[in-house]
Amino acid sequence: MKYGEVFYNLRESNLSNWLLYTQHKFVKKFSDGSLNKTYFLNYLKQDYLFLIQFSKAWSLAILKSDNLEEMKIAASTVNELINFEMGLHIGLCEGYGISKLDLENTEEENENIAYTRYVLELGYSGDFLDLLSALAPCVLGYGEIGINLQNSSPKVSMYKKWIETYSSSEYQNVCFNVGKLIDKSFLLRLGENYTKTYKWKKANQIFKKATSLEVDFWNMALK
Repeated sequence: MKYGEVFYNLRESNLSNWLLYTQHKFVKKFSDGSLNKTYFLNYLKQDYLFLIQFSKAWSLAILKSDNLEEMKIAASTVNELINFEMGLHIGLCEGYGISKLDLENTEEENENIAYTRYVLELGYSGDFLDLLSALAPCVLGYGEIGINLQNSSPKVSMYKKWIETYSSSEYQNVCFNVGKLIDKSFLLRLGENYTKTYKWKKANQIFKKATSLEVDFWNMALK
């Protein structure tokens, strides 16, 4: 899925790692209905905790922004995370006897901590491009996964709802907006020859690490 030129270049430069993430065994089990229900619910609980930290990271993007347009897109993404994605998790879990209190009392797995704190640390110590490079794999990866799975016919309805969420026009619009934000931000700061700059090398390193941490998150979910 091409959500923008810069993201596409980052994706292609790290393709083998990217495919380990977007075509992970956990993801494939969604489409064929073979994912164990307990694994899925444990994943949802961890992802709920993940989204709290991820929303904080996107809030830092507002602070790191250089103009109003960047601030608006970052703020809109925070809103989608808090009021759209988290609502999905709470609703699905409630349907299977897991209350909001249960979610809040879930202990974070080490892989969850490693990923979210890596992104947050970049938000605190890095610049806007560093943070976007770390945030991109999650938002845009889930968009790509949702599109890839939308034509599947999962045997378990709870997985179907998850797939419908990330393939929906609402979520895809978030992805396209984030892709535009990344494009404009890189071009504004680095110019049209951004791939020739030192900053581009660093962006690839960050993108690769964040993608690897996504793979670790899926591995955690299958434990």
